[in-house]
Amino acid sequence: MNERQRARRPGGRSARVGEQVHQAVTELIGERGYGNFTVGEVAARAGVADSSIYRRWGNLESLLTDVALTRLNMQSPMPDTGSLAGDLRTYAAQVAREITGPDGLLLVRLAVALSSIGQQGLQARDDLRDERARQLQSMLDRARDRGEPALDAFDVLDHILAPMYIRVLFGMVPLTPDYIDGLVDRLL
Repeated sequence: MNERQRARRPGGRSARVGEQVHQAVTELIGERGYGNFTVGEVAARAGVADSSIYRRWGNLESLLTDVALTRLNMQSPMPDTGSLAGDLRTYAAQVAREITGPDGLLLVRLAVALSSIGQQGLQARDDLRDERARQLQSMLDRARDRGEPALDAFDVLDHILAPMYIRVLFGMVPLTPDYIDGLVDRLL
């Protein structure tokens, strides 16, 4: 390991660049919608070279996937309350707050938009779905290890997340605690 690699810190320049690029993407989606900006425009907004974005993310779709996953992981982490019902209720409430928050609709639209932009978009969409399913499965595995019913991650996506996303897309908000708890109850 050389001196430069040793000097790199999680809170250093690399982290700052990542935050600036993520913020630029979020702003551009809010202003123009998905598909109406380029890597060059993200770079200019973030104050970095577009070659930095290509080197780190490879393409716009991978960058968008990273932005979406980072936001989901920061604002809707997998809970561990000690019971599957508690974990699902906590998780569903976190997701509801995220997708009904100031940038929530943008995140939902980003996930939908990735499906309509060719093979790279489909791969980015699949990566986003698979990573979230993997994280959900870790919560479900903990429940199974405690002797609780074994559910599949896609059951959670189908019965809890999908109805909430559809309601947000069609303006059927707020997502009340009773509604969210009802989704969890029907799944369990």
